[in-house]
Amino acid sequence: MVDVRRLPVGEDNEGRVTLDDLAREGARRMIAAALEAEVDDYVASLVDELGDDGKRLVVRNGRARERRVTVGSGTVPIRAPRVNDKRVDEETGERKRFSSKILPAYARRSPKVTEVLPILYLHGLSTGDFGPALRDLLGEDASGLSASSIQRLTEAWQAEHAAFRTRELRFHRYAYLFVDGVNVSVRLGEDPKLCLLVVIGVREDGEKELLAVEDGYRESEDSWAAVFRDLRDRGLNEPRLVTGDGALGAWAALRNVFPGAREQRCWVHKTANVLDALPKRLQPRAKSLLHEMAEAPSRADARKALERFRDEFDAKYPKAVAKLDKDWDALTAFYDFPAEHWRHLRTTNPIESSFATVKLRTKVTKGAGSKKAALAMAYKLLDAAQERWRRFNGHELVEDVLAGVKFKDGIKVTNDDNDDNEMTDERVAA
Repeated sequence: MVDVRRLPVGEDNEGRVTLDDLAREGARRMIAAALEAEVDDYVASLVDELGDDGKRLVVRNGRARERRVTVGSGTVPIRAPRVNDKRVDEETGERKRFSSKILPAYARRSPKVTEVLPILYLHGLSTGDFGPALRDLLGEDASGLSASSIQRLTEAWQAEHAAFRTRELRFHRYAYLFVDGVNVSVRLGEDPKLCLLVVIGVREDGEKELLAVEDGYRESEDSWAAVFRDLRDRGLNEPRLVTGDGALGAWAALRNVFPGAREQRCWVHKTANVLDALPKRLQPRAKSLLHEMAEAPSRADARKALERFRDEFDAKYPKAVAKLDKDWDALTAFYDFPAEHWRHLRTTNPIESSFATVKLRTKVTKGAGSKKAALAMAYKLLDAAQERWRRFNGHELVEDVLAGVKFKDGIKVTNDDNDDNEMTDERVAA
């Protein structure tokens, strides 16, 4: 290994160290230091474990053979420290072994590099292009990224997706669902597109969870109904509120499978649809009014913003106003739920943002793709994104929502509020 400290950095002369070289060397040193610290901590924690001869049972034991590991900055050579662990498990009788959490046995690439692969596939690369593309990014010696290894990974992801599609869902209760259909332009024989039907749920603890990644024919009612029925049959409870765009197939299917679920239209989708009905010169003003509606502190204030929009645009652009009137109840359903949840409930952002790094609607793979492979890749993309999904604000209120507690303009309705409403009704009647 060349000592980069003794070499000048520059781009004028051949043989000088590049920034990529520095990044790889820095990564190698950091990984090596982390592995050393991990082994030292492990050995130190077991220093009192002694054998019958009074000698320590857990000691360091040199280094393993060098292996090349691909990380975000490229492929680096690593010689991990080894541990000689002579302890025996009393239940199984087997020798205990040290297992590194930083660099598991046989690992050849970091999880983040593995996450890139489904993104590249959906972005337009066929499996045969993975090696050259990643070598451009990570260096000529990128480890373990041949076409055959990519094929094995694809098959493993398909098996993971198959298991994901059959798991039980009765161990959690889900207050909210986010649903969306995402068109992936992958050549699948005669069918030019794959439509992904994606469902994300919000559990009783406020955490978001990926529930479904399925293929469907143009977001049809039958396709969505099959997804919802499958989720129900695997134990999914009827959610309190479902957020999605205006695709009629999903809503018709929802009313059939979960008739008690409330409907919330996505404000981002609706804003785009309304602006499409207006000339560009008026769109900034219209967008400002639409933002006022969506962000209004109460349902009444949202209605006032709608009427201002109507006063300005209805005479010349009635179609824009009609788009709002048609779905108004569904656009304002979130007011009947905790105010802390509103920012989450108004849009299908968990799904949209997870695909934001990939222009799914415009890119096409080179050559015919496999529907199973594309589904598995999309599943892996969303599965990796789950780790970055934010927990719901006011997560402690999700239990109240599941319990059927009433909210008005985001505030919990108490018994005193109900008594006041009843007295008001009596005075009006009198």
